[in-house]
Amino acid sequence: MSNMIEINVCIGTSCHLNGSYNVVQTFQQLIEEYSLHDNIEFKANFCMKQCQNKGVSVSIDGESYRIEAENTREFFQSKVLSRLNIKEKTMINK
Repeated sequence: MSNMIEINVCIGTSCHLNGSYNVVQTFQQLIEEYSLHDNIEFKANFCMKQCQNKGVSVSIDGESYRIEAENTREFFQSKVLSRLNIKEKTMINK
């Protein structure tokens, strides 16, 4: 496997109203589903200073994104799994 990656999700007021709770829950579910506890450092942060933009602020290794809560799974698969060189749910738990 690759190195550890850091994922931060904003849980400040604006992001909370835009669905950050659902983003956090989905990320936690996907980390469990793909058995990535040893590969991802997952954190929630207060205000990432992107409140003027639509969606929820997420950063991966310091790179900032704004995502809609309903697109969290797709975002995880395209941005996180690709960084870890993992294919979408073709991985079998070992």
